[in-house]
Amino acid sequence: MTRIWIIALIFISTLFIFSGCAQKKPYSYPNYDIIKPEKTCKPNRKNIQDLLDAYLGKPYVWAEEGPHAFDCSGLTYNIYGSMGVEIPRVASEQAKMGKKVPFQNLHYGDLIFFGSTNKRSKRINHVGMYLGDGWFAHASSKQRKVTISHFKKEPVYRKRMKMCKRYLSEDERAKYMNCDVPLRDMPSTSSRYTTPWQSGMKLP
Repeated sequence: MTRIWIIALIFISTLFIFSGCAQKKPYSYPNYDIIKPEKTCKPNRKNIQDLLDAYLGKPYVWAEEGPHAFDCSGLTYNIYGSMGVEIPRVASEQAKMGKKVPFQNLHYGDLIFFGSTNKRSKRINHVGMYLGDGWFAHASSKQRKVTISHFKKEPVYRKRMKMCKRYLSEDERAKYMNCDVPLRDMPSTSSRYTTPWQSGMKLP
């Protein structure tokens, strides 16, 4: 009986050794697993600005949520998640949550959802984050990177707009978001200096 227990203990010990040596699944690029961002900061205007500054120019890659590449909803998922605000991963689901706000009442950090120019269609296929004064940040599949656009400079986005949503409550916004401060000038990145990511390329 003693011998059986010894063998059992040796077997269990071996399992622990191998499990301790097991490595995490290596990261493949692009990665189609949903990687939840770690909370690194509080939800406020400065932190949104800092995250965007770090992400501008990163390549657009479908199904990526950063920090090396993004698709449109991956960018908003990452920014809100990094501030500890959990929202769904895909744009169509993000649009189902939050408080609906009219375009003229948008505040910094609100999300804008887009679809086709067909007004009857309610399908959501794109999302961006409002920055004030007509500017919004988004991971653009057309420009193949995270960039900043303006409604007047690219009026097609106004035609494609379906709805706008706010995820922070009024109390949270009063605590965290100072929307009366003038928007700092943000550079509009150019594809001239950014190489679109292609299959086989290394991490940016």
